[in-house]
Amino acid sequence: MIERWMRSLTEHVHEHGAQMTREPGGVLTHPYTVPSSPDSPYYSSALWDWDSWFISVVLGQIEADRGEPGRFAAYERGTIQNFLDHTDADGVMPILLKPDGPLRHGDPSRAGGFAENMHKPVIAQQTALLARRGGHDAWVADALPVIERFLERYLESHVHAETGLAYWQSDFAIGVDNDPSVYYRPGRSTASIYLNSLLYRELLAFGSLLEDADRPAESVRWRRRAQDLADAVDEHLWDERDGTYYSADLNLRAIDPDDWLHRGAPRAWSAVLLRVDSWSSFLPMWAGIASQERADRMRARLQERRTFRAGYGVRTLSALEKQYDLRASNNPSNWLGPVWGISNYLVFRGLQKYGFTDDARALAEETVTLFGRDLETTGCLHEYYHPDTGEPIMTRNFQNWNFLVLNMIAWLEGRPVVAEF
Repeated sequence: MIERWMRSLTEHVHEHGAQMTREPGGVLTHPYTVPSSPDSPYYSSALWDWDSWFISVVLGQIEADRGEPGRFAAYERGTIQNFLDHTDADGVMPILLKPDGPLRHGDPSRAGGFAENMHKPVIAQQTALLARRGGHDAWVADALPVIERFLERYLESHVHAETGLAYWQSDFAIGVDNDPSVYYRPGRSTASIYLNSLLYRELLAFGSLLEDADRPAESVRWRRRAQDLADAVDEHLWDERDGTYYSADLNLRAIDPDDWLHRGAPRAWSAVLLRVDSWSSFLPMWAGIASQERADRMRARLQERRTFRAGYGVRTLSALEKQYDLRASNNPSNWLGPVWGISNYLVFRGLQKYGFTDDARALAEETVTLFGRDLETTGCLHEYYHPDTGEPIMTRNFQNWNFLVLNMIAWLEGRPVVAEF
């Protein structure tokens, strides 16, 4: 049965992958990619930040499978160039672009106090992925100054001085929309394990791009910044009691040496762990931050059926959390327990990296089963699913990172696999 689903999914992704490409239009002056087919009600025309990164991973696998190198290069490169074109002098890069302009919410500029989120730290990773596949062409050299401006802005405006950890400006468009460790919490208060894992890999990717550009001293500097961030994650976000990483609350009052109530024993900590059991806690394995010993403990937590492990992969929130909720929602999308293709994929990649091959294989096969049954029953894939029954919950014809099942299939079959940086 699973072999049949592997074949049908491979054929489906090969056939429909090109539906995620769009020609230039409006302010989008370069070809680009979108998360869904043209008939999707939500995602058919917008260029999204971290979505486009994973679309490149999928399109690279289609090219490799079919022996068509460069087939999608103009769309993938154009995606990055569209974002770079709309990055301002302060390094503010939009989260989303449509032909009629960028998404506006709050004021992320310097004049506005950098008070809103911008593009997630994945643009260097996407650029490094394309550079690895297509060579360090002139367009990459042109991109480096803008990416550097973007990253300097991130480190200036998103990093907590006491801990060295990155935080969200608000709970707007964070990707994992209603993560309880961020959603409805005060601005700039959450050092998200998800955000810090992404930023660590982003800093490494930029270091790699600089090395490829024969700028070794600068490459070392950015890689040291990555290591500083990894050290901060290990120091402040690891919970030895539970054997996992969590996000942390940074919303602490400053130490006042003249405060009579506290001066006898001022706090010696700079953050308080937010012990919310989310799938994001496993991202330090994907990022390569965790030690092998810590990964061993996290792997054991991942197998617990009462919390994360479900019949069709990894619940995005532990079933024991009070906020666990499987209802359909959009804007925000629901990450309070449903299975998503991207969470299954990133946990799968983390298991691979740390040598948990049997666990990675089981998760890949469960993902194939989930999507294979949906494709067989409905003729398409959906945005997210019930973790125990596999029933689709929301959004027909969602493609995007669901198509990463193709990369999982390539790994299961022992074929060359295209992976993110």
